Amino acid sequence: MSILVVGGAGYIGSHTVKLLDAAGMEPVVFDNLSSGHEWALRWGKFERGDLADPEAIRAVLARHDVRAVIHFAALIQVGESVTDPSKYFRANFVNTLNLLDAMVGAGVREIVFSSSAAVYGDPVRVPLDEDHPLAPLSPYGDSKLMIEKVLARYERAYGMRSAALRYFNAAGADPDGELGEAHPTESHLIPLAIQAALGRGRPLSVFGTDYPTPDGTAVRDYVHVNDLAAAHVAALRHLAGGGASFVANVGIGRGYSVKEVMATVEKVAGLPVPHQLAPRRPGDSPVLVADPGRIRGLLSWKPQHAELEEIVAHAWNWERRRPRGGE
Repeated sequence: MSILVVGGAGYIGSHTVKLLDAAGMEPVVFDNLSSGHEWALRWGKFERGDLADPEAIRAVLARHDVRAVIHFAALIQVGESVTDPSKYFRANFVNTLNLLDAMVGAGVREIVFSSSAAVYGDPVRVPLDEDHPLAPLSPYGDSKLMIEKVLARYERAYGMRSAALRYFNAAGADPDGELGEAHPTESHLIPLAIQAALGRGRPLSVFGTDYPTPDGTAVRDYVHVNDLAAAHVAALRHLAGGGASFVANVGIGRGYSVKEVMATVEKVAGLPVPHQLAPRRPGDSPVLVADPGRIRGLLSWKPQHAELEEIVAHAWNWERRRPRGGE
């Protein structure tokens, strides 16, 4: 039986597919390649399709005798979600309903869902645990929280068990150098800093230097993409073993500021990071750091690449060599 990985040609999805294949779990990637990459399709089988097409989903579930699903496919630009919420609710929420309904019809009752720390909104305490108030600041965050609520309802009505993993800041690249980050529109700090150092992009914009943090710049929890992938595999094993549904943060429990990230990139690259200071962005919180206690206790998950310098080194090695066509 197969594991359907929706959005498996993307950044986190492709790393997870590689781990699933190494574990002998027979991954099948379902992706429309709107932001994923053909060069990332190196493991398992590939079915090109779109979640907006319910018949395509049903056909893939039947053709591959799927026993569980890992769902990564989503639009992720927070700012764009504010200016075009309809696009985000359709792509992230409505399309997920198509997937869930197809799963119910096919008798597939286990799903690992890519949620986000964006469900929390402005933190009232740090680190954030899963019982923190949920008050998303954007339609992107709303869409993730809406799906979490739907998953709980689908369990009560249809017996669908789920794991919703609330990511903090995914970062780094495959230590083997086979995969890494390559978004069509890059918005993540570490690759933007590396690209600035390499002269491949504009100077890095540092949004806000007057936050109530030790150096005045925003602090975030960076979790290595391979550790995120391992969390998905562990969650899948938990559900396959009859484990109960759960929601959990995925982060290392430690924060790094924008200036610390820049300094680490400069240390790893041996190059300066050209940058410019800019005002704070609306909705950006001073500090977002996970309390990862639940996932560590429930799944015995522990990050293997928790040091910022190692995360940056893997991202640096990837960025220098990554495929650059068709981004």
